[in-house]
Amino acid sequence: MPRPAFPKTLREFQAKFATEEACQQYLAVCRWPDGFVCPRCGQRRAYEVVQRRLWQCVGCRHQVSLTAGTILHKTRIPLTVWFWAAYLMTTDKRGLSALLLQRQLALGCYETAWMMLHKFRRAMVNLAREPLKGEVEVDDTWIGGEQAGLRGSRQLKGRKAALVLVAVEKRGRGTGRARMAVIPDFKGSTLLAFLKQNVVPGSTVYTDGLKSFTGLKEAGFEHVPRIQPLRIDLRKGAKSVVPLADRAIGNLQQWLIGTHHGVSRAQLPVYLDEFVFRHNRRKQPMAAFQTLLGLGTGRKSTPYEKIRGAADLSEN
Repeated sequence: MPRPAFPKTLREFQAKFATEEACQQYLAVCRWPDGFVCPRCGQRRAYEVVQRRLWQCVGCRHQVSLTAGTILHKTRIPLTVWFWAAYLMTTDKRGLSALLLQRQLALGCYETAWMMLHKFRRAMVNLAREPLKGEVEVDDTWIGGEQAGLRGSRQLKGRKAALVLVAVEKRGRGTGRARMAVIPDFKGSTLLAFLKQNVVPGSTVYTDGLKSFTGLKEAGFEHVPRIQPLRIDLRKGAKSVVPLADRAIGNLQQWLIGTHHGVSRAQLPVYLDEFVFRHNRRKQPMAAFQTLLGLGTGRKSTPYEKIRGAADLSEN
C-alpha cells in the first residue's frame, strides 16, 4: 500500500485528516506500508478497534497499538490535534511558541501546548543520523549574557552565557546540513570531540584562527584555518572567513528572540536541535512531519516529568 502524499495546502490537510479514523489510517499505512503483519503469528488480516487505537489480528487475536513506539503512545489528546500541531510546526518557517500553538488549536491550557512542542523536539534527533561531510565551516558563538538568545538576556545578573559550536556543510555556493551543540569550553579536546561526532574524517574543515583548532589535521581532518576580521570590521562590510556558519548563527539568534522571545539556559540544547531539524529538512516537509510524530523512527514517548525536569516552565 503506497504511503499517502503529503498535503500541500491547509485546506488539503484539513480534508485529509479531519477525523480520528483518518489519522489512524495514515498511521497504519506508515507503520505497515506493505499491509498489516501480526508480530505474533504472521497473519496479514486484522480489524480496527478505533476507539482504542488498536488493530486486532483475526488469527490469534493479538492486539497491536498503532501508536506504540511513537510520541503519540497512550496520549489522551486527539490524534487530529497532534496532526495539526505537527503540520503547523513543520510548515511554519519561523517555528511555533507554546502560546501561539495554544491559541491556534484552542488548547485548554498553556502547559498542554508546551508539553506537545517539547515531545516534538525530543523526536527530532535521530541518533543514527549521517555526519556532515565534504567541506564544512565551523564557528562558535555566545548565546545569552550580553548577546541575543537566552530569556532575560539583558537581566542575567551574573549568569554566564552559553557557548555554542556550529558546523555547516558547504554545497557549492549554498548551505547543506548543520549541527549545533552547547559546549563547556574552548579546549581543543572539546572542539575535537564535537567534530569527531558530527563530521566525517577526511572532510575539509574551515575555521577562524582559534588556536584550539590546531589539532584537527592530526585527528584526520583537512584543516583550513583563516584569520577572521574583527567584529567592528565585519560590521563595516568585511567578509567573514566562515560565512555560512555565521549566517546560521545569525538566523539562530533571530529565531530564538523573534519566535520564542528567548529560552531558558537549561532548555537551550533542545531548541538547538529544533533549529537544526528545521534547517536540515527545510525542503522535505513530509519527512519532517513523519519524524515529529515518530513514524518510522522508533522514538518512544517521553514522560512529561522528564521533559520538564528542573527547568522552569516558560513561554517557549
